Amino acid sequence: MSKMSTERARIALNGPTMGTRWSALFFAGPGLDPAPIRTALQATVDEVDGQMSTWKPDSDLMRLNAAPVGEWIALPARLAEVLRLGIKIGRISGGAFDIGMGDAVTAWGFGPKAAAPEGIRTAMKTPRRPADQALEFEGDRICKVAPIALDLNGIAKGYGVDRLAETLRDHGIADALVGIDGEMRAMGLRPDGEAWSIAVEAPDAERRTPHSILALQDAAVATSGDYRHWVEVQGRRLSHTMDPRRGAPLIASPASVTVMARTCAEADAWATALMVLGPDKGAELARKQRLDALFLVRNDIGNVRGVGVGRLFYEQPTAIASAEGK
Repeated sequence: MSKMSTERARIALNGPTMGTRWSALFFAGPGLDPAPIRTALQATVDEVDGQMSTWKPDSDLMRLNAAPVGEWIALPARLAEVLRLGIKIGRISGGAFDIGMGDAVTAWGFGPKAAAPEGIRTAMKTPRRPADQALEFEGDRICKVAPIALDLNGIAKGYGVDRLAETLRDHGIADALVGIDGEMRAMGLRPDGEAWSIAVEAPDAERRTPHSILALQDAAVATSGDYRHWVEVQGRRLSHTMDPRRGAPLIASPASVTVMARTCAEADAWATALMVLGPDKGAELARKQRLDALFLVRNDIGNVRGVGVGRLFYEQPTAIASAEGK
């Protein structure tokens, strides 16, 4: 049998979602038509976006946000799953991860509308109840028992990545690398038997360079940082990550936090929570929860140092690896 008849081909697929792009990389034997797989992957992320987007007024999440307090709303099972996970991580993190920050996200201009000074003042003054106290579940039905504006931007992309992985498995693909923006999940191994190589970006708003490389096998990774999305207030850049205690962007935080976890939804949410907690309290909680995390912290002159928790993260000068790259 010729080599060409048994060699597995590299297949890289991608498409638009959530204001960015999804990607999938895998290797397949000859004769595989990737078109149906790409269609299925696109449908998968479209479903997540259609249920959880705050940019789509008709999404299931926005329908819930618009519902009055005391009214029971039937939810799609996937949205209910993400809300429950968000509430769980919010509780474990002591409120550092909070899915009830939708009013603040909108007021500060990180949603579909421009920043609004009056909204900012209101968001900073409004007393907040934890999501687990403001929401009541009954199966896949939910009721707001107190006013709350939900926002899932800190977990929905990660969940979308998990759904991409599940879709590939449904098509018989066991080894792959999938991602949305900087949230990635590795399935199995590369064709050479090695783990997938994932780069942790250096926190540099001007260029994309790697700070660290990690090996990923049957796990997920997500990064929250202050260098990609921000608003400028009185000449100061403020991160898109909200401080639930203030109803405003974080003032002092790590440059970024990267978390490895079993699922990308968990990694996504925990990266946000640890970003809010900072390198000291965040590292303490990461150890308690047995999370693998990397905090990148700037000093007074802008140099970056890494603080690792759990498995070793190591520096290695190389090109950034992504689902469309390595």
